Amino acid sequence: MKRFLIVQTAFLGDVVLATGVLEKLHAFFPDAAIDLVVRKGNEGLFAGHPFLRKVHVWNKGKGKYGSLLGLIRDLRRTEYDHVINGQRFLSTGLMTVLARGGERVGYDRNPLSRLFTRRVPHVIGDGRHEMDRLNALIAHLTDGVRPLPRLHPSATHRAEVAAVLGASGPAHASTTLPPYFCIAPASVWFTKQWPAHKWTELIRVLPADHRILLIGASGDAALCERIARAAGRGEVLAGRLSLLGTAVLMEGAVMNHVNDSAPLHIASAMNAPVTVVFCSTVPAFGFGPLRANGRIVEVRGTLDCRPCGLHGHKTCPKGHFRCAEEIATDQVAG
Repeated sequence: MKRFLIVQTAFLGDVVLATGVLEKLHAFFPDAAIDLVVRKGNEGLFAGHPFLRKVHVWNKGKGKYGSLLGLIRDLRRTEYDHVINGQRFLSTGLMTVLARGGERVGYDRNPLSRLFTRRVPHVIGDGRHEMDRLNALIAHLTDGVRPLPRLHPSATHRAEVAAVLGASGPAHASTTLPPYFCIAPASVWFTKQWPAHKWTELIRVLPADHRILLIGASGDAALCERIARAAGRGEVLAGRLSLLGTAVLMEGAVMNHVNDSAPLHIASAMNAPVTVVFCSTVPAFGFGPLRANGRIVEVRGTLDCRPCGLHGHKTCPKGHFRCAEEIATDQVAG
């Protein structure tokens, strides 16, 4: 029986995409033991996961380096056949090198890549999707076909959503709940976030007979409240659902309106319809929707300052934020 370790301790959206690697390895090696490393806060994505053996959690917020050493000690209790590192950071390089493994695979841009047994080129901006870059880490073990991310919510998560929305009957959002739109207005980076007044305009033009559900983490609730008040409608569910509960909710939506952020990738993992607004970043970076029911919206025409960076900024470097302000509401409403 093969033993795999997958390392992905980045933000939520990156971890959602990494589930495509889990799915593909399981398809090719159905009897394998697969372990995963994530940062604290993202482990909820894998509650009750049907084929993960163990989820290791790195608590970066509580003694970052002491926690890292403790995690590495834990990893070394297992002899892995393959350690797959989906990141370019020193910390994950240490996990990859110090875990007990036969093959250590990672990107050539990781600071410790010279100690890996297999190095994969990492290029952003060549038109490839992030899933293709991730697949390159395991193509020698599987094949070159792009995998798709997938989440595995349980009946408990579906019941969670039904209870929050007041649905009755079997807890499956797509068949028992009244029609609704999900809006995820927040982002870790300001310049990846369509402005609040734009979300307000969107809500005002969406069909009046559909519910408007504003979603996100608990820290996004204040923003969602401001938008709902300004729009005169909208129910704030930010912080009220588990990660997998949010995935169920998005699966049942008529449309999910999101930024270039984690909810986009949750939609892809659930095969949920999604409209993603790209402000300072561009789809060519490789983080667009993965399904046929995904729409991309961005500013019409070109701006010589866009993109201004891979991850976005806390403020617009030029001070005008045209890449967001010039995206019309009717573009997003479809």
